[in-house]
Amino acid sequence: MEEEQLNLGIGTRLQHTQFGPGVIVGVRYATYLISFIHHGIKEIDKSDSHLDEIIPENVTAEIETVSEVEKSLLKILRQWSDITEIVPLGDKWVGGTMLLQTADKTLKPKEVPIDDFFHKIVMLRDRLRVLEQNINSHKKLTDEEKVSIQQYITRCYGSLTTFNVLFKNKENWFVGDKKTEG
Repeated sequence: MEEEQLNLGIGTRLQHTQFGPGVIVGVRYATYLISFIHHGIKEIDKSDSHLDEIIPENVTAEIETVSEVEKSLLKILRQWSDITEIVPLGDKWVGGTMLLQTADKTLKPKEVPIDDFFHKIVMLRDRLRVLEQNINSHKKLTDEEKVSIQQYITRCYGSLTTFNVLFKNKENWFVGDKKTEG
């Protein structure tokens, strides 16, 4: 097993008992740089007994910037697991309430905790991504059919850009058709 661990390459999926699922993003003499979905990038000793290999991959050894690697790895982890990325709500919204008021002011407004609403928005975004991945990897759809369906998903993302104000980090925003953006 020790010899096998020394040969793990970039892109290998791992499970760590303390840090959870991750992917190797760098290999050093005695350590791996592993991007964990909930803990970011950690340097872990190759002989760490808390590491379990899930699936080795032969991925290019070229490393982009850390932020690009993290984005790519989060996408990979989402494809391979049911784990939902932790997406932070904007600080000013934490603990807030959303009011839905009917035109008839005699009726009581519906109060929804923003945290709950935001969680549903993030789940919707994640499910759209999974749908998109399933369409793109579908074996029986033609490229034309994939593009046609993909346009509807892009429009869905565009319709959801209204909710970008809730996200703490811009990289989590919904993005619609890039041609019409500013």
